[in-house]
Amino acid sequence: MGQHQKPVLSIVVPMYDEEAVLPIFVERLRPVLDLLDVSYELLVVDDGSRDRTAEMLSVAAADWPQLRLIRLLRNSGHQAALSAGFQRARGEYLISIDADLQDPPEVIPEMLAKARSADVDVVYGVRSDRTSDSVGKRVTARMYYRLMRRLVGREIPHDAGDFRLVSRRVIDAVNALPEGGRVFRLVIPWLGFPSADVTYVRAERAAGETKYSLGKMLRLAFDSVTAFSAAPLRLATWLGALGGLGSLAIVIVALGMKAAGHTVPGWTSTVLVVGVIGAVQLLCLGLLGEYVARMFQASQGRPSFLVGYDSLEDHGHTAYPEVTQVVTPGGAEITDAEHAP
Repeated sequence: MGQHQKPVLSIVVPMYDEEAVLPIFVERLRPVLDLLDVSYELLVVDDGSRDRTAEMLSVAAADWPQLRLIRLLRNSGHQAALSAGFQRARGEYLISIDADLQDPPEVIPEMLAKARSADVDVVYGVRSDRTSDSVGKRVTARMYYRLMRRLVGREIPHDAGDFRLVSRRVIDAVNALPEGGRVFRLVIPWLGFPSADVTYVRAERAAGETKYSLGKMLRLAFDSVTAFSAAPLRLATWLGALGGLGSLAIVIVALGMKAAGHTVPGWTSTVLVVGVIGAVQLLCLGLLGEYVARMFQASQGRPSFLVGYDSLEDHGHTAYPEVTQVVTPGGAEITDAEHAP
């Protein structure tokens, strides 16, 4: 395949400090892709790694013409790295997969065959067995998907992460969305394209350590909720209403006791009422603040990620140049860094 000829399949792999697992990943992925009867490109998005990930990928690309290295100037997060891959993928189909090999590359041919035979635009990789995950992760994942299905809709597939195939129609639709901070496992089902799924057993991480800490998982869950639902604001409204009704009931009781000549000694009841009402008010303000913060970030128009290097375009350059492209949350491209917002 010529370097500028559009491939049939694009594989997008976000990576962050994955030097430990990278050799194993290449060893398992390349035979799978080379045996496909279609042309392909492998887009590895280095999300500002601090280790030798970018260097090792550059070495691998010298012997693997289809490997295309895209390097972000700073660590922007897993979803932003996926957005960079979506923006630059050229294939008729795109498959996103993580580098840790918990999602097996050997399923890729089945996903492509399912998309063609069933004539669907999305094929989800659904985990049929998650015993390799810790009990805590399985419980929190179950809670996450149940919550998302209630808030976003039943079209959210259960136990489907970011291992999926999408068609060019879906790629273009996602890139056209004006929002930043996309959560792909919610955005793509929400679009409503025809879909199917393939199941697989989730394996243990092949090497290295997970980059998804508890804090990042909680942040993903909170971003998922606030990006797709106003339910937290409605919760704040209901909590405020319940707090007001509770306070009114206490006032009525207190007035009744005073009229009957019974006084309430001590301060426990006062502290309890003030504490409950104060907690409800702070919770409501916090939820409101999260939505205001998202509106503020959107109004700034700052890019979700900065592309510093693309091996397809920057021939003869190192993987650490100055900014060559800025992609705004809406997908607009600015190729001169001097005019970056």
